[in-house]
Amino acid sequence: MSAVAETLKALSDRINALEESATIGMAKKARELSAQGISVVNLSFGEPDFQTPQHIKDAAKKAIDDGFTFYTPVAGIPDLKTAIVDKLKRDNNLEYKPENIVVSTGAKQSIANALLCLVNPGDEVIIYSPYWVSYSELVKLAEGVPVLIEGSIENDFKASIEQLKSAITSKTKVVMFSSPCNPTGTVFTEKELKAIASEIVKHDNIYVIADEIYEFINFGEKHVSIASFEGMKDRTALVNGVSKGYAMTGWRIGYMAAPKSLADACDKLQGQVTSATCSIAQKAAVAAIGGIMEPTMEMNKAFLRRRDLVYGLLKEIPGLKTNLPMGAFYFYPNVSAYFGKTTPGGQKINEAMDLCLYLLNDAHVSTVPGDAFGTPGFIRISFAASDENLTKALKNIKASILKLK
Repeated sequence: MSAVAETLKALSDRINALEESATIGMAKKARELSAQGISVVNLSFGEPDFQTPQHIKDAAKKAIDDGFTFYTPVAGIPDLKTAIVDKLKRDNNLEYKPENIVVSTGAKQSIANALLCLVNPGDEVIIYSPYWVSYSELVKLAEGVPVLIEGSIENDFKASIEQLKSAITSKTKVVMFSSPCNPTGTVFTEKELKAIASEIVKHDNIYVIADEIYEFINFGEKHVSIASFEGMKDRTALVNGVSKGYAMTGWRIGYMAAPKSLADACDKLQGQVTSATCSIAQKAAVAAIGGIMEPTMEMNKAFLRRRDLVYGLLKEIPGLKTNLPMGAFYFYPNVSAYFGKTTPGGQKINEAMDLCLYLLNDAHVSTVPGDAFGTPGFIRISFAASDENLTKALKNIKASILKLK
């Protein structure tokens, strides 16, 4: 038996069954090309290209100077939990207490906490698809069964209420979605969320995990949380954080607002896995969540401008089909028209990954295949980059696409 086979045999079935994050994987390939001296425009990572606002950095520096460098309560420091409670009241018209808040090392951990505390082996988790890459894998990690309901590009990737009704069974424990959505940029309207809520409240023992991390990157009507509808707050794990809206990806601060029983369970779980997140980052998050919003609003304006720029450039590429995202910073075009075509080097494009690798090596642009988001035939393109790099990247993509025969 080979060394690799021996290693795999020694590892748990749980980790062997877990897929690597495709976004991280493609970013890794882009870095490998860059290390060879090739200039790559990385449009595969979901990360704002803006610097963290100065007042937030200053708060972190003050925390260091004040010696705020010790362990903190597992679920978050009191002033951060209070700032989150105030934010939820101010922005979302939701009444919570600090005991309902759990601060974690990023929104991803908040989602993992909620799933591990809610899902038993064999429980079904309905996921609106396309979905963020980690959703289905985290469900599997919790020994649950992902049940996908898929929206089409024609209806802005929104699965219908009829699809939701049909997917609910006696084993359904959680319904899960993001709005604004990664990877599609789709935003559920108040009317659409109300319809989802109206269906959920008909069923006992079904929770919702609502990923709202892109709340402040929104180009349409005001953000609405599903927790604000009657009967939903007591069965919703509302997940958010500071990474996207405040350009704080590396600070690793996410949070969940949930019924006290679920919040207590997540506190208990987190206490055995990671304990509290970084004390300095928590102080920075207090300044972000409770501070001025002008930097966030300026970033949103820039993202809107970039969206419109990229939309115009995408429309110039023959065979490519896309919607117009109303939030987040991604396009999610259908690229199946290129399947079956051949690259100048003689390689056949059979699937989205083939196209992504071709674009990486020929156009020197990094993207992510849609298979990772539950929908083969698509690719995700981030527009969290400078206007100059976006223009360069889309022109290179077009040139490479036109070479296919």
